[in-house]
Amino acid sequence: MFNTLIIGGGAAGLSCALVLGSAKNKSFAQNKRVGIFVHQKTSHLQTALFNNVLGLAPGTTGASILEKGKQQLTELYPHVEQIDKEKVLEITKFEEGFEVITNKNSYKTKIVVVAVGYTNLMRIKGLEDYIEPHPRSPIEKERIWLKNNDHLIEKNLYVAGSLAGWRSQFAIATGSGAHVATDILTLWNDGKHTKVHDKVDG
Repeated sequence: MFNTLIIGGGAAGLSCALVLGSAKNKSFAQNKRVGIFVHQKTSHLQTALFNNVLGLAPGTTGASILEKGKQQLTELYPHVEQIDKEKVLEITKFEEGFEVITNKNSYKTKIVVVAVGYTNLMRIKGLEDYIEPHPRSPIEKERIWLKNNDHLIEKNLYVAGSLAGWRSQFAIATGSGAHVATDILTLWNDGKHTKVHDKVDG
């Protein structure tokens, strides 16, 4: 049983995983099992080029961020399990949480974060009732969102990134993923508002 499973290895999903991973030394986060499906083939970052993102060198490509993001997660927070080469097909509810079914396996988790792209090709069974036209995208683009309140679709089911209804901007997607992670950490910390910062020694 996972404590949290993140679906999607793009900007929002990786950002969520990094923040959750960084809390590993907090008492409330110890022994929490976190996993992320790092399927990235359909990520909009594959063709992105960044010149306007604070902290990124101009000319940075989205493809390089995808690769370096997985590497950063592996090197800094290896306890976050990266599940590769599996596509999520269905999410079902049961008494203790959710079952996430892929083309190869099934996993049980208490919390799910859906952080996949916002195209109408998103076909994860179990989410149909939440799909609506995207509120911040031209109707002709046929983008979708999962209806939510401050990233929460229903109890223990979150959405992050453009699929949460935000504009498709890299900085917004990463912030959305981090926002969801801090909400989950707050939940683990008995409702006490929680964030995680690293500081330079000295």
